[in-house]
Amino acid sequence: KELLLEAAALLPVKIAGAEAIDLYDQRMENAVLIRKAARNLLSHCASLTMFGFKEAHYLQLLREALEEFRLLFLDWVRGFDPWNYVVDPWGLFNPPGISPTP
Repeated sequence: KELLLEAAALLPVKIAGAEAIDLYDQRMENAVLIRKAARNLLSHCASLTMFGFKEAHYLQLLREALEEFRLLFLDWVRGFDPWNYVVDPWGLFNPPGISPTP
């Protein structure tokens, strides 16, 4: 239960964080954390099902909601401006063709 709540609570926090920032690299970093939290929720659902959670129909509702969220997420991320950035020295969140600083 605590793991589900922790992952679910992270979603709105990271969305708000990404919306508060206009820089591509920082928005993408938040997007990665949102994706990770959503995938953790799905993983926890699978674990609960595997261990015989009695109220499994609620887990299916959560899976369906996460699929709807995923589709909205895709549109949201497409709206990020990749040319409004600060160079990511780790190289993960730079626009195509932009290298990390040495």
